[in-house]
Parts: sequence; C-alpha cells; structure tokens
Amino acid sequence: MMKRIHNRKYLEPYRKKLRKSLTPAEAFLWKQLQNKKLENRKFRRQHSIENYIADFYCPEERLVVELDGQVHFNEKTREYDKKRTEDLNELGIKVIRFENRLVFENLHSVLEEIKENFRN
Repeated sequence: MMKRIHNRKYLEPYRKKLRKSLTPAEAFLWKQLQNKKLENRKFRRQHSIENYIADFYCPEERLVVELDGQVHFNEKTREYDKKRTEDLNELGIKVIRFENRLVFENLHSVLEEIKENFRN
C-alpha cells in the first residue's frame, strides 16, 4: 500500500482554518487561480503534501505557489522554507515563491511566472 502524502487527515482542521483566514495577498491571488481561470489549470488552496501545507497547489503541473509575508524574512523561517522546498522537490513537486507585495504591485508578472512554470 502506498503511503498517503496528500491531504493527510490530521492536517484537515488546520487546512480548513487556513482556508477561512487567507491573507489579503492569498485572497487576491486566489481570485485569479480559482475555477481554472489560469490556463484552465485546477489549483487547490491550503493543500497539504506530506506534513507541509502549501498556499496553492496545481496537481496537473505538480506545482506549489507560495506567498511570503513578513514572517518569512528571518533566518529561521528561511531555513525552514529551504528545507520544505527541498523535500517537495524530492517528491517531484516544483515550488515557486512570491512576496505578498508583488502580488498586489505586479499581479500580471506573478501570473506570467506561474504560467512559465507549467510543464505542459
């Protein structure tokens, strides 16, 4: 039997809580990703992979999109994010990151970069 790596049950309450309390940047980007609005790709928000919860995940592309606010700008968090990216990369999942402010200041370039990371 294969080990379940997506949406493990014990993370469900936390995922639901995060979905109900999106950051302003996450809510803004989600409006552009939901309902297959971007190149007809399905994105999920607050999707867990192993023990990590990704801001956005596109299963078809095996692509995680992370938005980073102030909390990500310290050494300890950067190290955690680096390890998390490495772990997800080992599973064949690509991770791309954007600062929250970029989503508001240059949404078009954020969406273009997401599309550039589509494999298909």
